[in-house]
Amino acid sequence: MQNSSVSSRSLLNFAVAISLAGFLVACGGDNSSTPTASARSIDTTAPSASASKVKATTLYKVTDLGTLGGTDSVAAGINDAGQVAGTSLTASNVYHATLWNGTTATDLGTLGGTESFAFSINKAGHVVGMSFTASNANHAFIWNGTSITDLGTLGSLSGNSSEASRINKSGQVVGSGFFAGNASSGPGYHAVLWNGTSLTDLGTSGGSNSYARGINDAGQVVGTSSVVGNTYHATLWNGTTPIDLGTLGGMESTAIAINKGGQIVGSSLTVGNAATHATIWNGQRATDLGTLAGNYSVAIDINKSGQIVGQSNINASGAYHATIWNGTTLTDLNTVLDGSGAGVTLLYAYAINDSGKIVGGMTINNQNVRHAFLLTPTNGNGK
Repeated sequence: MQNSSVSSRSLLNFAVAISLAGFLVACGGDNSSTPTASARSIDTTAPSASASKVKATTLYKVTDLGTLGGTDSVAAGINDAGQVAGTSLTASNVYHATLWNGTTATDLGTLGGTESFAFSINKAGHVVGMSFTASNANHAFIWNGTSITDLGTLGSLSGNSSEASRINKSGQVVGSGFFAGNASSGPGYHAVLWNGTSLTDLGTSGGSNSYARGINDAGQVVGTSSVVGNTYHATLWNGTTPIDLGTLGGMESTAIAINKGGQIVGSSLTVGNAATHATIWNGQRATDLGTLAGNYSVAIDINKSGQIVGQSNINASGAYHATIWNGTTLTDLNTVLDGSGAGVTLLYAYAINDSGKIVGGMTINNQNVRHAFLLTPTNGNGK
């Protein structure tokens, strides 16, 4: 398998298993309140234990999206038409970017290398991600419905590595690319914005690296950037100006998605770097979304209604499940499945569309496989 360490990171850790202590490395319109580093405030009041256990009223039907012939798959993005993008093992045991229409999986191919990974899909059905080239470089790509196109190595940035994280309805793509450095800056990864055929380096907040993770339809970009001291803070870019969103009191934070209303979600280290908690930034305020149990959670996507999905520890031993937040109330998605959920365990929820449909990755119990899933809200009778 080609570059298995990168493959594993891309499939399982990109935009989901955000470990802020070690720092690893979908949505809509205007933000009426622009955060500023000097004015931000913190709400560290996490949901109470009793609130964390309250079940959502909505039940969900589970659909196993299957694979391209291999054992494993994961879904990373969903648009409002219900098309799903993600990654699957093929029968040849290599990862390929995948598009699901219903349960029909389409192999999106590669840029000439062995493997590719899809991370986001927009309203038009265009998919972005990362693929290896014939020379074993990893490049950002866009799939336009019929063919896969190399977004390049960032041209003037003189690097040889890039990946695309998210695409909005206008076709603007954000991600990161390797920056070889210049007289005032050493080498590193920079957040970038592709706008049709043009490329913009979004820069950093003072350190060497930055990564763009989310964009809404107004073109606001969120991600993370290194600051003085080479720690990472959640960042909002309005144009090319990075705005430090701060943390929940710990050293680091990261932003992953931004919705139509300008609400931003991700995760942050808490005071004393004691835990990594899912976080929402509403304008100038960071709120701790808490965990189901244990000391880890991450918010990965948010829809226009403010529903948030991600994952959380379910016990002190570190086991985690897919999680939904309605407001600040956490719910283990495994507790709100209808009868179709028998025999599966939802591990991580990666994306939620404006109809409330959720995609991610699950284990099929008693089998050593992980499959992409689609959750559809129901009335409890599978309808």
